[in-house]
Amino acid sequence: MPPDTNLGSFLKKLRTPETRLNTRRAPVSPSPRAPHAVVIGAGFGGLAAAIRLLVRGYRVTVIDRLDQAGGRARVFRQDGFVFDAGPTLITAPFLFEELWTLAGRRMADDVTFVPIDPFYRIRFHDGSQFDYTGDRARMRSEIARFSPRDVEGWEKFLEHSERIYRVGFEELAHAPFSSPLDMARVVPDMVRLENWRTVIGLVSKYIEDEKMRQVFSFHPLLVGGNPYSTSSIYTLIAFLEREFGVWFAMGGTGEVVRGMVSLITELGGTVRLGAQVDEILVDDGRARGVRLRDGEVVRADVVVSNADSAWTYRHLVRPEHRRTWSDFRLDKLTRYSMSLFVWYFGTNKKYDDVAHHTIVLGPRYRELLEDIFDKKVLADDFSLYLHRPTCTDASMAPEGHDCFYVLSPVPHLESGIEWTPRKVEQYRRAIAQSLGESILPGLEEHVVSSRVLTPQGFLDDYLSVHGAAFGIEPVLHQSAYFRPHNESEDIRGLYLVGAGTHPGAGMPGVLSSARVLDTVVPDPERLDASVKRA
Repeated sequence: MPPDTNLGSFLKKLRTPETRLNTRRAPVSPSPRAPHAVVIGAGFGGLAAAIRLLVRGYRVTVIDRLDQAGGRARVFRQDGFVFDAGPTLITAPFLFEELWTLAGRRMADDVTFVPIDPFYRIRFHDGSQFDYTGDRARMRSEIARFSPRDVEGWEKFLEHSERIYRVGFEELAHAPFSSPLDMARVVPDMVRLENWRTVIGLVSKYIEDEKMRQVFSFHPLLVGGNPYSTSSIYTLIAFLEREFGVWFAMGGTGEVVRGMVSLITELGGTVRLGAQVDEILVDDGRARGVRLRDGEVVRADVVVSNADSAWTYRHLVRPEHRRTWSDFRLDKLTRYSMSLFVWYFGTNKKYDDVAHHTIVLGPRYRELLEDIFDKKVLADDFSLYLHRPTCTDASMAPEGHDCFYVLSPVPHLESGIEWTPRKVEQYRRAIAQSLGESILPGLEEHVVSSRVLTPQGFLDDYLSVHGAAFGIEPVLHQSAYFRPHNESEDIRGLYLVGAGTHPGAGMPGVLSSARVLDTVVPDPERLDASVKRA
């Protein structure tokens, strides 16, 4: 049975004392004299921030350099296929529903979420498969097929995951980390919950079988982290999925983007596409607006950047205005996530036995992750995530066809790998051969539509430093207070949302980063009169 999606129960669980959230507020169009907020970037974080600021009474302009909203969640329409460019796993639908409620609307009128079962099908290199679901009895049975002795250990692991979730998500994901005291307050909980362990370290405490350790440790890769170096706080994802399920938006993730843009315009906001911000204007230590590439200046009382956080500081803010995120810190001291090679393809054949989400594990696990994250070399083997939305929604491909994308974690551009057309095609063919020999028989002869996204594309299209697919790597010393703050450390009136700030990547993370703004951005009427600009 799908999880309960009653909004009231979700909000009751998520509300924290620090969050100024009033779901009963009647949204109205902002006054023409209300303070103006400029949001840089129309990804999920930027769109969510715009909705929240509009509801609170700000005038809002969202500016994005691409020709469509969504950022990494944009859509490619090609040859009758609908390819979601990036995120497709919806694990916290209540965070979206909350935005519609704040705007006085019903999300169900614009977007339909349906549960995915199984959440993932994990295929091991020897051909054996594990169906990962939210059903406790089925999971016990699946684990028992591989390692009966680990069934009890998995139960204990899930209990530990829940304890981490109660603190890491319910209490901390929506709270700002603006001072060392904010960090100091959570240290006892982190010690008690063993967050000093890595993800694989905590999983291995409870689970012995190597295959089962892989099943319950891969989640950090979905947010740009290495299970062997990412803090065990990310094991909260296991309970998050167990509690609320994994969902898909009918029509694709692009339908969620479309719905959010509709909310913004109906609330009186503006979304400008095809306009690139070149500089965040700073005067006397305060953000005063942005300058576009064509020279136009857009004045603002508040600036919110949903651009890559490292790009924001390195390229949009002049060095004299920032001390904390200096060029040296960003270039020499900051670790960035891995990147991705993504192949979008459509086939004139349906592969009905392939699940919606499939994790195809290669012959190596730890060694491959070392190649990607540490050695930064392009290995001959790979592990893959295969997305088949037509398993759930046939409308995303022509009749009788299937729609896919497959992504392979690869090193970011600091590796020195040059993604030339020849290199791209070689790597694509290797992936196609691997899939054709395993779960998609005869693949190459059935491909009728194809496009790719490489680490260079993450830099060129999304301005992600080093082409890192998830921005700053989510290791412990780059988390919470040690991540770029939601409220800029150096510039008053500048705020950050998205994967590169707290709490991190993934749809729940970027939506939660926008929710933090309810705490750190003053209500319009509380802005100092000297700050306001008509």
